[in-house]
Amino acid sequence: MKPSKSTVIIYWAATTFIFLFEGVMPALYSQSELGKEGVRHLGYPDYFGLALVVFKIAGSVLIMIPSLPKRVKEWVYAGFAFDFIFACISHWVVDGMGFQTIMPLIILGILIVSYVNYHKIYGYRTLA
Repeated sequence: MKPSKSTVIIYWAATTFIFLFEGVMPALYSQSELGKEGVRHLGYPDYFGLALVVFKIAGSVLIMIPSLPKRVKEWVYAGFAFDFIFACISHWVVDGMGFQTIMPLIILGILIVSYVNYHKIYGYRTLA
């Protein structure tokens, strides 16, 4: 069965948002002093921030490729889900409950919208 037009629009809107938020923004700002201080503020070493940015950019590019094998796409979604959950935990431990703690969960919600609509479009059948 062909997916509805609204399903496709919602999928691409949510997926593009993840691409911009997790790929373009880190690529542009991660090596700024403000970006580096954000990583240090959470208690992580600079090399961790650099590794995180590399994986965010790679994942955001991969998530935009429609013909990517489903198994790889599942790993990309899982990686981003872990990223947002651990970002929430890191901010909560360091800064307490606040907007910085809630923001990763909001982005996780957008990721879930992308994931659900991805499966509506491409189906749940096999991961191959």
